[in-house]
Amino acid sequence: MKKKILSIIIIFILILFSLIYPTIGTSISKNNIKPLFNTPYHYFTYSEMTDLLQNIQENHSDIMKLESIGYTFEGRDIWMIKLSDNVNQNENEPGVLFMGAHHGNEKASFEVLIYFIRHMIDSYYKENTDDDNDGLINEDPIDGIDNDNDGIIDEDPSEDRVREVIDNTQIFIIPMVNPDGVEANSRKNCVPNYGPFGISNEITSYGVNLNRNYDDNWFLYYILPTNYHLMMNTFDSSFNFRGPYPFSENETIAVRDFVEEQDISISLSFHSFSEVIIYPWMHTSKPTPHEDLFISIGKNMSRINNYYLYTGRNYIIPRYGGTLGSSENWLYREQGILSFTMELCREYAPSNPDDILSACYNHVGVNLYICERSGIIVEEKLLY
Repeated sequence: MKKKILSIIIIFILILFSLIYPTIGTSISKNNIKPLFNTPYHYFTYSEMTDLLQNIQENHSDIMKLESIGYTFEGRDIWMIKLSDNVNQNENEPGVLFMGAHHGNEKASFEVLIYFIRHMIDSYYKENTDDDNDGLINEDPIDGIDNDNDGIIDEDPSEDRVREVIDNTQIFIIPMVNPDGVEANSRKNCVPNYGPFGISNEITSYGVNLNRNYDDNWFLYYILPTNYHLMMNTFDSSFNFRGPYPFSENETIAVRDFVEEQDISISLSFHSFSEVIIYPWMHTSKPTPHEDLFISIGKNMSRINNYYLYTGRNYIIPRYGGTLGSSENWLYREQGILSFTMELCREYAPSNPDDILSACYNHVGVNLYICERSGIIVEEKLLY
């Protein structure tokens, strides 16, 4: 009798374990992302992410490639994942860049990309499925719309849609731009600073804000010091310290060198928090040359995730202030890439599993939309 009871307990524990920790092959849909218990969400560590990505590549090397594009100060690989049907070739297909964790304490920013990778791999090999058991297939993809009018949104994601995207796009993902910061739970990286200009003989502080270290309008800090909070961004102990000079950091150098070797049409960099969509220019109210195109894409993303699209006002005399040295400004100005920043959630690292899993799921739809739109970006830039 005792053996029978013990067997029942073991079986029950195994069932619970399989529910809480689904494998990479498990179907990922809006119907099964809810956690069993309301325990704090567990974010991937750098080593856990590395193990997962290496495992996926070993099993799915036909559509995924894992590559180190550089090393951090503490010696960690900066991983880049490529998803494509001919993953080892540079095809004549639109390139899309996704990035996360410029700031290491913004954990939602890398979690949504790890989730996206898993969803793409899982769905690519999966037959079209009636996820909501209504007799229809793929009738309610992740687009923020109740396409089948059943009162539920996005409950039957399309496997064919994923295959179409992977087969016709080159997707580049850097989930953790700042792995050292992730491990230290720090906004900045972990490099030692030798004064604000790097000329001190002694270490004066640690860390650079990587999303202020890109070489874009670096000089405006000195021309308009009040507008751009010169002391906050140049004092090396500040949370916003931009570094002693542009591209002083291993991480931003890695991103720069990688981007310059690729043909990328559009990029989306994830941050947290505030549920806002941002595009250039965030340092002035002056509109971009492709303002209408930015707004068109931004509004469509907003329809999927219900985030606020931040648009500046076109004053007669531009108003200067905001962010200098950010990735989206550099990508657009210097590389001609339509670049967006997505500020996720309402806190840096939501502990409620429902909040983070909902963000992960909704932004699968955002990311798929970006990939689909990338195919006509070149033509659209000529029209807008």
